[in-house]
Amino acid sequence: MAFRAVDLWQGRWSGLFTSMLLHGGWAHVAMNAVGALAFGTPVARLLSRGLGPLIFVALYIVSGAAAALGYGLCHPGSESYLVGASGAVFGLIGASTRLMGGHGRVMPLFHSAVLKQAGAWMAANLLVGLIGLAPGAGGAGIAWEAHAFGFLVGIVLIGPLGRWFGPGSDLRPARV
Repeated sequence: MAFRAVDLWQGRWSGLFTSMLLHGGWAHVAMNAVGALAFGTPVARLLSRGLGPLIFVALYIVSGAAAALGYGLCHPGSESYLVGASGAVFGLIGASTRLMGGHGRVMPLFHSAVLKQAGAWMAANLLVGLIGLAPGAGGAGIAWEAHAFGFLVGIVLIGPLGRWFGPGSDLRPARV
């Protein structure tokens, strides 16, 4: 059920989805759960009506699958295993980045506050990924590339998803 980049090139794509269900230990599960709760909350509030809850789940799954796919494209032929929902959680982090400071509205993608926060997230992601000082990693490599792809999907998709499935009062871009 884990994802391996080599599987992409052999036509086995199921790991893109099933790897989100596996984790490297309880600390890994706890980190992803805390991240999903913290950063999923503003996204869930925006997408709370009608089909919004289903769209929230779809955003989570698409972010996680895109994260694994992006990792696979960065490491073609790799037989290393990728597990965890971190890419999906980073999708929520990306989406919530456009909601922070927008008072429940989606801020423009190229707003200076969004760009600064996105830069800080990616710098921290790169630093932790390259140094490997993450609780629960247990000596395993950290797929910082997967985190970056998940973040990118979330920060981009929340714009149209917020317009299409968010409440009417939250659809105008924030004027911060």
